[in-house]
Amino acid sequence: MEWVETTGRTIEDAKEAALDQLGIDESEAEFEVLEEPKTGLFGRQRAEARIKARVVPKAPRPKQERRPRRARGGRRDGGGDTATSGDTAKSGGAPSSGGGGARGSGGGKSSGGRSQRGGRSASESNGREPKQQEGKHMTEDDVPVGVQADIITEFLEGLLGAFELEGTVRRTEVDEETIELSIEGDDLGLLIGPKGQTLTAVHELSRTVLQRRATGRHVGRVRIDIGGYRQRRQEALARFVRDQAAAVLEAGTSRALEPMNSADRKVVHDTVNEIEGVATVSEGADPDRRVVIVLADA
Repeated sequence: MEWVETTGRTIEDAKEAALDQLGIDESEAEFEVLEEPKTGLFGRQRAEARIKARVVPKAPRPKQERRPRRARGGRRDGGGDTATSGDTAKSGGAPSSGGGGARGSGGGKSSGGRSQRGGRSASESNGREPKQQEGKHMTEDDVPVGVQADIITEFLEGLLGAFELEGTVRRTEVDEETIELSIEGDDLGLLIGPKGQTLTAVHELSRTVLQRRATGRHVGRVRIDIGGYRQRRQEALARFVRDQAAAVLEAGTSRALEPMNSADRKVVHDTVNEIEGVATVSEGADPDRRVVIVLADA
């Protein structure tokens, strides 16, 4: 992902401006300070802070968190898909999470011996080494944006089936690092929700599914649109911003817009950047962060 450079009165202001341009949260960004803010005589600012930022793919989890673990009790059903607690000396053989946790904790002390024998034979029959190598392969390799789009497409198609909705998922390659998946069909309002709130939730759920099914280093980004809502909103927002910019030029005074999420703020910044004579600054903190359209410096 390419770097963007921004400035601000403080480093934090410059970072917020970069996040607005990228349309992401701070947890998804990497920053590098190019220049610290400088003050001159009587405390007047001589130079603004200057930083650069970019979207960073998610890093793989540490090895000790992703390696299969052995439990004293094991799983009675012989399943090898769920990891159990690895430190039997400290945990006493109780599974740490997943389906195995529910089964192991329900047996109590009286069934501990039988669970231990059953878990030992099951693990030996299925074999731990192949699973460990498979997990390592999935975790350490890069996950290309095309593979991510395949996983999310399957999730979206399953979502349509679960809600008994008719629709198709269309795939568009925006650039080498970005793919947009758009659900097209009739009566998709249930998946959009008021002001796109359900669409936002679907996007977050897709990220969770992706993180669980492809735990490697995610390269690029996958965007989701439903029924053309996001595209229509961006076009309407751009028209509104152009009207507000014209009002700022005519009246010579700044105008503050309503609080928006990072994606909408990015639309505002991109639109104003194409209009001569005006500029944008961001104020406040999420979820009340807003963009102010101001006259550009002469």
